Amino acid sequence: MAKTVLGIIGGSGVYDIAGLEHARWDRVVSPWGEPSDQLLFGRLAGVDMIFLPRHGRGHVHSPTTINYRANIDALKRAGATDVISVSACGSFRENLAPGTFAIVDQFIDRTHAREKSFFGKGFVAHVSMAHPICPKLADALVEACAEEDIPHAKGGTYLAMEGPQFSSLAESNLYRSWGCDVIGMTAMPEAKLAREAELPYALVAMVTDYDCWHPDHDHVTVDQVVKILTANADNARRLIARAAPKLGPERTPSPLGVEHVLDTAVITAYEKRDPALFDKLDAVAGRILKKKY
Repeated sequence: MAKTVLGIIGGSGVYDIAGLEHARWDRVVSPWGEPSDQLLFGRLAGVDMIFLPRHGRGHVHSPTTINYRANIDALKRAGATDVISVSACGSFRENLAPGTFAIVDQFIDRTHAREKSFFGKGFVAHVSMAHPICPKLADALVEACAEEDIPHAKGGTYLAMEGPQFSSLAESNLYRSWGCDVIGMTAMPEAKLAREAELPYALVAMVTDYDCWHPDHDHVTVDQVVKILTANADNARRLIARAAPKLGPERTPSPLGVEHVLDTAVITAYEKRDPALFDKLDAVAGRILKKKY
């Protein structure tokens, strides 16, 4: 039976995980550049865990300057089998009040200044993003929220904006008209890269504000967000501690078959593949690199 190694990507305010046994910070070298920070290794509730603070400890990276490829590659290289991401967000719905955790299941990507794929010229691959969230992970998070009495919602669409500025009122109303539920700056291309790396992925969107559409909350301030962030970060740690044993030390595959998406994704002929890119993909796609299809 395969072992669960749970990768956790911490968002704004979540820079470590309390309660890890045998905790140690180690640097992981990636051919895609520097990850946001060292990785924190340990065990929680009998489950091996690797934690990465997305913005770096002390919040030194903006949403655009994060090296998403290095982060996902480092987690995969370190042995992660599944990824749970926690991310601060704004709400487009009255019922998703600040402090609510939305376990989203869809994304709209409006980012435009980021590297969004491990693949490219000389080694082309196309993975499906029709169902970007692993239901196994999402179900564990929903159950854990309920048991910890954390306000939560199952499902929803996350609009990923470039940032670092918050939305204009026109943008906020546009995204609401599209049926989006929350807005954030970091889930893309993170979720896309996790899929390319064959890592099942789930996102906890931690609501800090109502963006700027709400007539009673017509602008977002950092002070306002930070106040909610502190409470959300404490709840996020409780949530992870509760969810980890639900996944358990003995791993079960994703019902979406994420672990094998590259079997049908690579389109470049074997003899035409770029050797330099081939080498950089050793962790992300090592399982299929030698296959001549």
